[in-house]
Amino acid sequence: MSALVLECRLPGMLTTVQDGGRWGYQGKGMPVAGAMDLPSFRLGNILAGNEENEGALEVTLLGPTLFVAEGEGMAAVTGADLGFQVNGRPAPMWTAVAVGAGDVLSFSGPRSGCRAYLCLSGGVDVPPVMESRSTYTRARVGGFQGRALKKGDIVRCGEPLPLWRKCEGLVCPEALRPCYLPDAPLRVVPGPQDDLFTEKGKETFYGSDYAVSNSADRMGYRMDGPEIEHTGAADIISDAIPLGAVQVPGHGQPIVMLADRQTTGGYTKIGVVCSVDIAALSQRLPGQKVRFHKISLDDALALAREEAGKRDEMRRLRAAWRSAPGETVPLPAAEPDLPSRGEALIRVDGEEHIISWEEIQEVE
Repeated sequence: MSALVLECRLPGMLTTVQDGGRWGYQGKGMPVAGAMDLPSFRLGNILAGNEENEGALEVTLLGPTLFVAEGEGMAAVTGADLGFQVNGRPAPMWTAVAVGAGDVLSFSGPRSGCRAYLCLSGGVDVPPVMESRSTYTRARVGGFQGRALKKGDIVRCGEPLPLWRKCEGLVCPEALRPCYLPDAPLRVVPGPQDDLFTEKGKETFYGSDYAVSNSADRMGYRMDGPEIEHTGAADIISDAIPLGAVQVPGHGQPIVMLADRQTTGGYTKIGVVCSVDIAALSQRLPGQKVRFHKISLDDALALAREEAGKRDEMRRLRAAWRSAPGETVPLPAAEPDLPSRGEALIRVDGEEHIISWEEIQEVE
């Protein structure tokens, strides 16, 4: 068995390599980047038999056409429904699909949402930059020379984990997928500068309809709607910009900062969109409605724990599926506090060997 190698025949609108992000370098001025819809991206990697933050292709609206030149492995497409196809026929999303040399992966066009994730066995293997494979196009860092995929690019994947074949047919249940309801409000934790807005300004922010403007990209989504009133000037001494920060410059229109956000900024921030709702926002298109709803920090942390629990459940489902493909297997109430996979170096007759191992769920 050889790792997947794919040839890009059509690049699509904006197809980039992304992983979990370039964390730890903001102090040096390097943005995090990474997948815009992190829950979908991570679940896709679990379906494909990978660690959850392996490199994948983020596909925007119009997807690429990729020819499998070598190897075999799993493909899983999550996130927006952009019409995933294998060999010109519709293929299921949120499902581990086996592909191999000679197959063609393509997308017929958007049906709902904005960004999909094509996750492949072994993960997309490009040289890491600052410990990440994510593409930050503004500085031409990471991915394929810091740019989107082009016709003729060769997409190479790493070696898949053991037992990757047993993932075939595994489906992510609806209950574990991110919620993309178009009318669902985005939940916001107030601060860090909400005291620099008038009570009227806060009421406007939480009580009004906004729309995603045409100035929406991976750096941030600018909103069009009622002006939010400040108590004074909109400028502050620059401070850190967290994912989901809602900046409100002097014009009074909110901007939600996303994956490619700058590391610091000098505009007041009325709140921070809770991490689990970033996925829903990243799937909205210009012109679509947005409302904001205030929640507490404790509520936001509970939502983040719930989302992490869904990934844990998906990993348990994968382990059970590998034990008995196609069967429903009772799952344990909690994972044991032990590593589920790893490598060991052994020496036999003077020769060193690396042994990879992975735990699977026993079937009674």
